[in-house]
Amino acid sequence: MMPAQLLSARAGHWTGAGTGVTVILPPPGTVGSGEVRGGAPATREFALLDPVRLVDRVDAVVLSGGSAFGLSAADGVMGLLRERGAGFPTPAGPVPIVIGMSIFDGSVRTGPPDARGGRAAALAALAGDDFASGRVGAGAGASTGRWRGRSDPGGLGWARRDAGGVRVAAVVVVNAWGDVLGRDGEPLFGGADGYVRPPAGSGMQNTTVAVVLTDARLSKLDCFLLAQSGHTGFARAVHPAHSRYDGDAVVALATGEAGAEADLDLLRAVTTDVIGDAIRSAVG
Repeated sequence: MMPAQLLSARAGHWTGAGTGVTVILPPPGTVGSGEVRGGAPATREFALLDPVRLVDRVDAVVLSGGSAFGLSAADGVMGLLRERGAGFPTPAGPVPIVIGMSIFDGSVRTGPPDARGGRAAALAALAGDDFASGRVGAGAGASTGRWRGRSDPGGLGWARRDAGGVRVAAVVVVNAWGDVLGRDGEPLFGGADGYVRPPAGSGMQNTTVAVVLTDARLSKLDCFLLAQSGHTGFARAVHPAHSRYDGDAVVALATGEAGAEADLDLLRAVTTDVIGDAIRSAVG
């Protein structure tokens, strides 16, 4: 089952008609940060991830279709976590810290995921349901290669690697404007037709989003640097990446369960490779 491969985090999907939600629930006390590099992001609570902000813990990350409409899926996760007493302590009770990232898919027109989809995905994660890859969850309506006027395969993928005594895992939803590249740097679908003017209307329907997890003990600033390395993985496995039409974003989470601090530069190098692995597995 996939949750074991995501270190100690739990993960689950809700899949609808051409869209869906994927929820990742890290263990309590997980430190997190993140970075957006795409020009058209759809995110929730990303300002909290800045290393200078007060809150350094993350209770859930919600990936969804439906562009900005799909961000409402996080409401269902937030409500479920509050029922379970999870969240940042306040005088009025805990406030779950739930980060949201959405891709653009056809459900913007037909009906995007909502709080019910988010709650269902979170319940699947808590139940330990199998965590599939491909066109499932937030990757159900994903595609790639639109800059060439095509609709090549997209989806959700995951990968894991060891990094000098600690582990790194990544979950990526690939809905890129550009091509997915193989390890040889060549597009996996179709030919490299040279540099041509992208077809009219090929933009504003894209985004690649990722969650990186490690069991290393890291600070919030360290997690921010890890998220930056995740974007390097984007640039290696997607071309072009970080366009004006993509909302490319990465959240990095550190559970600290390995007990020791890791070599941050080694961890960043491995993260770059793991993201590339996950992107290719999403469309494989």
